[in-house]
Amino acid sequence: MDTQDPKVIVALDFPDTASAAALVDRLDPAQCRLKVGKELFVRGGPQFVETIQGKGFDVFLDLKFHDIPNTVAAACRAAADLGVWMVNVHAIGGLKMMQAAGDAISTYQHKPLLIAVTILTSMDSQDLQEVGIAGEPAENVDRLASLAETAGIDGVVCSAQEASRLRNSRQDGFILVTPGIRPANADVNDQKRIMTPEKAITAGASYLVIGRPITQAPDPLVALNDIVKGLSA
Repeated sequence: MDTQDPKVIVALDFPDTASAAALVDRLDPAQCRLKVGKELFVRGGPQFVETIQGKGFDVFLDLKFHDIPNTVAAACRAAADLGVWMVNVHAIGGLKMMQAAGDAISTYQHKPLLIAVTILTSMDSQDLQEVGIAGEPAENVDRLASLAETAGIDGVVCSAQEASRLRNSRQDGFILVTPGIRPANADVNDQKRIMTPEKAITAGASYLVIGRPITQAPDPLVALNDIVKGLSA
């Protein structure tokens, strides 16, 4: 795996900063990047992000901004000021919201990658129907990815099961960030649209978000190393 562009993003889905920091201290920035989501960000705030960035890690700030365009634009500027590597918004917020987000950070020298969430990997067709969205998850992912590309967004978060189709239908360089990654024999947990790391990369994924298979493994370092080795094979 290219140590200049690690493909694994370890999801720091911990309830407190001490637990997250204990794992971070055992990881290597050459092997992975780190994802800070809602719970950990609320607990630790920008200070925690700055702390782990100070250890050499690129950070994906996974807060899934979804609001009126002006509010989302301001939030993206704040993320860029924090120096994160990647930040995301919800594509369902619409074209104007995504364009505002992109415009807000376009002049930064070290501009974060701006990624749009399509359909959460925990949702299937029944879940979509329950909130009034017609069609299968794949159809909605295609539609939202197309909208994100039109808005000038760098890429999307999608299931690895949609990666191959999106890779073939989007422009070169369009980034595909895939959660729902489970090594062979790992627990599925609450994910419904999953794939192994090796198959996801082969399908066209750019980066793999992996949480519990690493963070809840008996030895997280062994689990991460096994995944990295598998991607390099």
